[in-house]
Amino acid sequence: MNRFAPALLAVAVLWSTVSQALDVEQRRAEALLQRMCARCHAVGRTGASPNELAPAFRHLGENKLYDPDFTQRLQEGYSSIHRAMPTARFGRDDAEAVVSYLRAIQEPRKPK
Repeated sequence: MNRFAPALLAVAVLWSTVSQALDVEQRRAEALLQRMCARCHAVGRTGASPNELAPAFRHLGENKLYDPDFTQRLQEGYSSIHRAMPTARFGRDDAEAVVSYLRAIQEPRKPK
């Protein structure tokens, strides 16, 4: 057995963990979304939404998150057609952090 194999395995595991870790901005956005949205939405990488009608944020999909106007809408006041959802308004830095976080946690859609 190669004497470097354990070290290479450790580096590979560490690299994988680091690449999946959230940066400081994304962790700040996660905390913000926990405070503002977790009453209804699952905001993390796992778990069900407390409100079954509210989508888990990890399932929002690329169309919304890569829409160039989405960050702007977060700044102006993002709202939904659902009466129970309050309007969410973020400063520019927070809006950019939220979009970065949401992109980081997206799960690929499973084929139907």
